[in-house]
Amino acid sequence: METQSLTDKSESKKRNMIFDRMNYDDSTLLSLYKSILLPRMIEEKMLLLLRKGKITKWFSGIGQEAISAGVAMALDSDEYILPMHRNLGVFTVRGLPLDRLFKQLQGKYNGFSKGRERSFHFGTNDYHIVGMISHLGPQLGIADGIALASLLKKEKKVTVVFTGDGGTSEGDFHEALNVAAVWNLPVIFVIENNGYGLSTPLNEQYKCEDLSDKGPGYGMESLQIDGNNILTVYDTIKTYSESIKNQPRPLLLECKTFRMRGHEEASGTKYVPKELFTEWAKKDPVMNYESFLSDEGILDENLIKKIRSDYKNEIDKALDETFAEPEVIPDTEKELQDVFAPYEQKIIFPVSGKKSPKRLIDAVSDGLRQSLQKYDNLVIMGQDIAEYGGVFKITENFYKEFGKERIRNTPLCESAIVGAGLGLSVKGMKAVVEMQFADFVTSGFNQIVNNLAKIHYRWGQNADVVIRMPCGAGVGAGPFHSQSNEAWFFHTPGLKIFYPSSPYDAKGMIAEAINDINPVLFFEHKALYRSITEEIPDDYYTVETGKARIVLEGSDVTVVTYGMGVHWALKILGENPGFSAELIDLRTLIPWDKNTIEESVRKTGKVIILHEDTLTGGIGAEISAHISEYCFRYLDAPVMRSGSLDTPVPFAPSLEENFFRKNVFENKLRELVKF
Repeated sequence: METQSLTDKSESKKRNMIFDRMNYDDSTLLSLYKSILLPRMIEEKMLLLLRKGKITKWFSGIGQEAISAGVAMALDSDEYILPMHRNLGVFTVRGLPLDRLFKQLQGKYNGFSKGRERSFHFGTNDYHIVGMISHLGPQLGIADGIALASLLKKEKKVTVVFTGDGGTSEGDFHEALNVAAVWNLPVIFVIENNGYGLSTPLNEQYKCEDLSDKGPGYGMESLQIDGNNILTVYDTIKTYSESIKNQPRPLLLECKTFRMRGHEEASGTKYVPKELFTEWAKKDPVMNYESFLSDEGILDENLIKKIRSDYKNEIDKALDETFAEPEVIPDTEKELQDVFAPYEQKIIFPVSGKKSPKRLIDAVSDGLRQSLQKYDNLVIMGQDIAEYGGVFKITENFYKEFGKERIRNTPLCESAIVGAGLGLSVKGMKAVVEMQFADFVTSGFNQIVNNLAKIHYRWGQNADVVIRMPCGAGVGAGPFHSQSNEAWFFHTPGLKIFYPSSPYDAKGMIAEAINDINPVLFFEHKALYRSITEEIPDDYYTVETGKARIVLEGSDVTVVTYGMGVHWALKILGENPGFSAELIDLRTLIPWDKNTIEESVRKTGKVIILHEDTLTGGIGAEISAHISEYCFRYLDAPVMRSGSLDTPVPFAPSLEENFFRKNVFENKLRELVKF
């Protein structure tokens, strides 16, 4: 179904919408017209280029421009907007240079993501825009974090985030709205209800009469407006944003509109009844508003022609520059370099020599407390972490010293809270998110592997977030409170993984994880919390990460391990004194210390890798492959691995002990020494 071109004036005087100019002056009304016209003209040009084969893909927002343009026009330029595919008007209103915007859309190096991201999947802090990812919903939690940062900084700013009618079915929608309501965050959640989630109609998407009906269930204000009326959108956002700045709270705003093209051009529109196009074409937001302004004497044919001519020249010039730019030339070194934000570690040594005996749990707590004292922009979030102190009491009484604004109890919504951590990072703050148990991270998995891990590579935004992961078995907690799940993240570029095995390392490494401006998953073995004690410095200090620790020096065999494996190995080696073993504690799993391992293997010629995680697909497999590839000439025996049984972690003590397969490690170790 073709949309009405702006050059077709046959319906221009037959206005099918009612506009109330309220008290807005002619200049404001004209600016709104320009804001809605430019994205329409860009869209029409892009559809023409698509038909000519000059571009390959386009997500059209024709018919929905009033929402994007009206929202962006109503906000301050330094207030964040989190748009989606069909919000071209957000980008044009914010004044992104058209040549750079078009280069982004065409995958050119001088866009906003160096050719790494598609269409509108990018952000730019210069223009206070945070782009989406393809998974509908995660941007809602990020908006919570940005709004929280504004609240904590007492900035009196509003954050606006878009979703579609289909996106409201995602769990992220529920989580983000619930958090915003509970925390009274200044967020406006804009639903563009255009009738279809790709081809899924409303009656297959939700059961309530209107999506705005969902707001009261969260205890928030909500309303429904005509999304095709730019004056209505503009005035609603402007009015509510001013109110929200003075009385922080969220708002759910449903904008009724219609998508005049397919989900994207390749999908077509055959699934939509033709009469809907006829009905909604009469409500075209651009043509109706243009007619209104003409009736008001603000526009005439000459002015319309001039505005359109100026925009056409601007669009054509930007496109010429875009098509003249060559395709991206890959630079492997730069590609790898940009996976992480630039960060140079500076080891901090304790000021005094004073030490105290501390368990691993005390060491983590100490490192967190001193980091909170060091960084007044650090926020810790998690379930039951304030008055209760967390299920392991690591943050006990923190709220008394740092306040509940920084030690934040959260609802049970891991995805929204990880997203909020990223939102804090966008605003230059630091976040520590506690998973009550590492097993529960599955509920926040998407935010970690697709947002935290990729965002710097995609458009240069760092994710200054630490995810604390109480993990591991040996405490009779069963399948869902005992997993060693570090390997899930080991495969994902953009994440760092720390896994201390001693109180000294735990304190210094949690401090360093917080210093690092990149996302860090910090694993803490629950069975080690209260079972080991060590004299460690009372002062703040950090530990070098990316560097393994040689726990024991030896010459006959190399044992590579981490976490609980260090203690298993020490015990078994102590019971087998007949050979000399070099025991290496990785400490950091990403990045892992290849040099130390290679040097040890060259010395001993034999190596076994031990981890508590299940054997198949474990981190030991990658280390084994590396040794086989780069140290083969020095090996006197096959590289061996030992891991737990390839089953879920069982509950009964005898089954759990059998799961660990410690005897298998001991037998393989003896076999290796004799090889």
